[in-house]
Amino acid sequence: MPRISTGDGRDALAAVAAGSTTRADLGTGVRYLLQLLVEKAPGNSVEVRVPPYGAVQVVEGPRHTRGTPPNVIEMDAATWIALATGELAWDDAVAAGTVRASGTRADLIGLLPLRP
Repeated sequence: MPRISTGDGRDALAAVAAGSTTRADLGTGVRYLLQLLVEKAPGNSVEVRVPPYGAVQVVEGPRHTRGTPPNVIEMDAATWIALATGELAWDDAVAAGTVRASGTRADLIGLLPLRP
């Protein structure tokens, strides 16, 4: 995944906050926030997926290299942006079914919000 500059990431998030739903703004915002998550919680034990925009492996622990990882978190772009920016709480998103998390380590509590 190519590195997103801070300026480009913040511009995309501002556009999304103002109501933009373009693929370019959503994609840049999602990838920028995933990039911040990797910086905050490097590792390979949990895979965070935001299709179709990106997926990263984070959180220290056992490395996974083949097939579907045992700890997977998946959500749509709007949910990821809301979680990462603090507009939505993790427990609320899980309870609403907008986050699908499987595995004993599939939890981002304590890592979110990222506050870009």
